[in-house]
Amino acid sequence: MSLFKIDLDRCDKDGICAIECPAHIIRMGPEGPVPVAGAEEACIRCGHCVAVCPKGAFCLDFLSPDQCMPLEKEWVLGEERVEHFLRSRRSIRRYKDKSVPRNIFEKALGIACCAPTGSNRQPVKWLVVDKKEDVAKIAGQVIDWMRYMVKEMPEVARTLNMEILVAQWDKGIDRICRDAPFMVFAHAASEIGSAGADCHTALAYLELALTGFGLGSCWAGYVNYAAGHWPDLKKTLNLPRDHSCHGALMVGYPKFRYERAPKRNPPDIHYLGR
Repeated sequence: MSLFKIDLDRCDKDGICAIECPAHIIRMGPEGPVPVAGAEEACIRCGHCVAVCPKGAFCLDFLSPDQCMPLEKEWVLGEERVEHFLRSRRSIRRYKDKSVPRNIFEKALGIACCAPTGSNRQPVKWLVVDKKEDVAKIAGQVIDWMRYMVKEMPEVARTLNMEILVAQWDKGIDRICRDAPFMVFAHAASEIGSAGADCHTALAYLELALTGFGLGSCWAGYVNYAAGHWPDLKKTLNLPRDHSCHGALMVGYPKFRYERAPKRNPPDIHYLGR
């Protein structure tokens, strides 16, 4: 079966599909777009050709126009709304004592999976911890790792404020997982060079998507660090042997509402050659 089919009654031979194809596997023939030699093997399955065709004439063997979400022009965010949306995002560290419904979270996760990945490999896998007691167990294991670090590597522990965090934990204050009801880890095969960037980008997408469902999140940096170093936590997470964890988020319903967005430093810009 050919990699793609063209509805010749719709195609106006504008060549946009060939120009836009990142793998350069489409050329324009007398009758319209045709695949170049070896196109099937070189295709990265990004769907650009189907998405960009203004006439809906392009159909891949794995993707047709009617399988794509239509883009509504009136929903496109303008400059002010983009700024408001992105600046209003906050790291949430106080959560309501309320569970996160799986169906709601999975909708947000589906959006996060639209994040770009290197060569469209889409390598990101997700480990979801949807029970508060399991989140607390993970936090406890991170504290165990910190106790070890305080004893065996005190200088490193001091740099990361581990003594303070352990002391607060012993007083019933959880600064590791913040008593969150829900956590999610992003991991990928270590052999993939872009795995770290792909996971980070997907987690950033997820953070933003969660706000649309009334949820908030915060990066769990200590948990992610411990996930690569502490055997007990590695055993709990039980990731595939050849996978690395590249980030974790605490997730839940925010306990408080923010009323304004603080200022941030302006961009530090340098133009090449100037």
